[in-house]
Amino acid sequence: MDVLGAGSGAAAGAFGPLGTHARSRQHQRAEHDREEPPMTDRQEHIRKEALRLARLAGAPRLNRRQFLGRAGALLGVAAVGPTLLAACGGDDDSSGGGDGGGGGGKSVAISNWVDYMAPESKQAFTKATGISLDYKEDINDNNEYFAKVRPNLSKDQSIGSDAFVLTDWMANRMINEVKWVQPLDEAKFPNKVNLRPSLQSPAFDPTRKYSAPWQSGITGIAYNLIETGQEIKTIDDFLAVEGSTTVLSEMRDTVGLFMLATGADPTKATYASAQPAFEKLAKAFDDGSIDGTNGNEYVNDLASGNLAAAMAWSGDVAQIARDNPDVRFAVPEAGGMLWSDNFMIVYTSDKPDLASEFIDFFYDPANAAVLTNYIQYIAPVDGVDAELVKMGGDAAKLVDDPLVVPTPELLENVSIFGPLDENEEEQFDERFAEITGSG
Repeated sequence: MDVLGAGSGAAAGAFGPLGTHARSRQHQRAEHDREEPPMTDRQEHIRKEALRLARLAGAPRLNRRQFLGRAGALLGVAAVGPTLLAACGGDDDSSGGGDGGGGGGKSVAISNWVDYMAPESKQAFTKATGISLDYKEDINDNNEYFAKVRPNLSKDQSIGSDAFVLTDWMANRMINEVKWVQPLDEAKFPNKVNLRPSLQSPAFDPTRKYSAPWQSGITGIAYNLIETGQEIKTIDDFLAVEGSTTVLSEMRDTVGLFMLATGADPTKATYASAQPAFEKLAKAFDDGSIDGTNGNEYVNDLASGNLAAAMAWSGDVAQIARDNPDVRFAVPEAGGMLWSDNFMIVYTSDKPDLASEFIDFFYDPANAAVLTNYIQYIAPVDGVDAELVKMGGDAAKLVDDPLVVPTPELLENVSIFGPLDENEEEQFDERFAEITGSG
């Protein structure tokens, strides 16, 4: 299912310059930056966007610390600067500060990823609910955040936030393993009825008692049509490409696609059920059908033709396709992977009602549309497309982008990777590292 290509609405209007997944097409790190610690994916997103905007303004090339310092100003995100500098060894205050004001005695603190909120939505929430919002952009990486909150939560102590937003597999850990979250207050979350059917019953939280998706994305295959000479429709097509190809270094994304290709169900993944997928992946590495793994480096390599095809994230490819219509994105016929970042209430919070009012506000289609127009991920809320049309202009164009407003057919062909227990997690990680050489 080729969902993004030449002449598509996605290529013309998808993932505007302020989208969280927006990336520049060309970038090489400065030589003197190589000694510094690696950035997280979200920091890399912001840094690359800073480069793109600096080029548009005719600015000289910036080194890494200059990127981190200027990213907030270029993107208009007040919390980006201190958050990213703290992650790179600066001050340890990454709260991002409060927002909203005027909430009287009611307040709620939310931790989220950088640039994952429309600025106007924060004020709108307080105006609509009377709740003052302390909105923190202090999540840069799932494992990093887990390590940050673990000392307090393991001792039943507050972390200074009432709720946080984490990716599916970490949501599973929080809900089913360490049990550091509490149920959403259903009485304060009536807009839960607007949750897309495809996101209503993940294996890690079958009734969405503890979690609500904040935004979603799709893992599939990106390819440069000039290099492949043909459309890519299946994993076997991908493996038959003569040019250079890579898979994602994220185990769940790569193994999930290979499980679907071998007839297994990644929503109910076990180490035994994944064996055919691992065998197919190992054979592909052994015979040279796959050249290696990639994080986000595939973005530049696909655009330049250095890569013919790569397993990829939908948002990245939409940005490349705006400038290079030969770069396409396809969900394999056997299916793609759907992932979400999930809103959850911390079990030490004494404000589950106010936190639930926060997520309820963003499950109103009109409010969700404002958020979608800003960050341009897949909204978890039904009815967003109609609201985008009402907004007009560039917002209305997003309804033609299936990676922002997915078609029912697309949503029927994607799966969420199921939860793994601690032993299975170790088995999956070790086998994947053994095959890919990433251990």
